[in-house]
Amino acid sequence: MPNTHHVSRTVDISVAAPAYNEAANIRAAVTEWRAYLDQHPAIGAWEIVVCDDGSTDATGAILAALQADCSELVVVRFDRNRGAGAAIAAAIARTRLDWVVLLDSDGQFPIANLERFLGCLLAGDGVAFSGARIRKADSLPYRWGSAASGAVSNLLQRTRYRDFNSVFKVVRGPLLRALYLESGGMNCSTEITARIDELGHTWNEIPIVHRDRGGGQRRRRFWHGVRDRALFVGYLGYRRRLQRLGVLRAPAVPEVIEVAT
Repeated sequence: MPNTHHVSRTVDISVAAPAYNEAANIRAAVTEWRAYLDQHPAIGAWEIVVCDDGSTDATGAILAALQADCSELVVVRFDRNRGAGAAIAAAIARTRLDWVVLLDSDGQFPIANLERFLGCLLAGDGVAFSGARIRKADSLPYRWGSAASGAVSNLLQRTRYRDFNSVFKVVRGPLLRALYLESGGMNCSTEITARIDELGHTWNEIPIVHRDRGGGQRRRRFWHGVRDRALFVGYLGYRRRLQRLGVLRAPAVPEVIEVAT
């Protein structure tokens, strides 16, 4: 029997991204995002929301100049650095469209990866999609750290995701905006993976391209980040165990409003 369900021809997309001292990359990243969203025939309304996380370089000035030429660019500004987790949460909160695409501002996740997701979004094949990096372009220590934390996260959460920590995610807007996110640093992508899974939604993983940073240098302190990641992954796992034991109430599942077609 043929499927007579009406499928929307376009999707409305919000891009949400944090930015901290990304003067070397932010112009190229936003320009790339804008061109893709504006020209793609399967994308209807779109917006870009960037949270400037208290940058001390020219990131804020560059964003202001870009915003003057693009009404679809929304800039949230922190007066001081609060961490990537707080910045991505603020960016997500300011989105308003049906689907939210999570990106970094350093250019490592090409927005062209979205091409592999659009068919699933148009067909209504899920509410949460995550990009599984085919080859991680990070240095060897960062790749090892990501693989180790991903393996531990899968063990503690009882999942089997290929790329638990991937930043590139596409999630239904109402669902993502309803999440309560606690991470303050670079663990926000790990937390989002865990929170959506807690709500009973399975991530649909799609292979994506990951490339070298567009410019500048990574400013994170490696061993400090390793410690924070280990503590946070342990916290998420312990929280999940308490939920299974009934000691901690499982989070209420927010209503996912259907996209009008």
